[in-house]
Amino acid sequence: MTRIHQPKSSGSKWALLAGIIAAAAVAWGSFYFSRTRENIVVERDHWVELPVPEDKQLRRQLTLDQYLVTRQYSTETAFRNAYWDNKRPGIYVDIITNEPLFSSTDKFDNGIGLPSFTKPIAPENVLQRPDNRYDMQRTALMARRSGSHLGHLFNDGPPPTGLNYQVNSAALRFVPVEKFKEEGYGMYLPLFEQSATPTPAAPK
Repeated sequence: MTRIHQPKSSGSKWALLAGIIAAAAVAWGSFYFSRTRENIVVERDHWVELPVPEDKQLRRQLTLDQYLVTRQYSTETAFRNAYWDNKRPGIYVDIITNEPLFSSTDKFDNGIGLPSFTKPIAPENVLQRPDNRYDMQRTALMARRSGSHLGHLFNDGPPPTGLNYQVNSAALRFVPVEKFKEEGYGMYLPLFEQSATPTPAAPK
């Protein structure tokens, strides 16, 4: 009688184990590579200039508050907006185009619950227009590229300018200092290096 010999199963077990180990190594390598790529910060030479969309697209792109402020001259609710109490170092850019508008180094507390600045980050980026609505004579602030309404200019600010650029948070996007190089605003880093330099003590 002929006997049928079954192959030993130890070889197949080792092959299966080796396959599992190899698959795990590939999965771990893919995970590590993807996480490493996430941690790589690509530095931009210049911020991305976004085009100004048509009104129909803006209505879809912006929140209701953002649209009412930037396109219909509304004023947002005091003390209930994104940046009135923001104390982080960084700059404020146009919500539509990314154009740099104001710096936290020029921000001050105006006591009325809206962001205020003593000056723009570049005077040519913020335009002034007469605003005679509601039987008042005021100076409206407009973003140069997008034509967005930002807020109003008053003469009750602190030194050295004495000016109060009172702006709606809804017209702005905040970019913190740690994101400058990634978003192409590295040219503004010296502003914060200067402000971080301690003032020499007065001679006794």
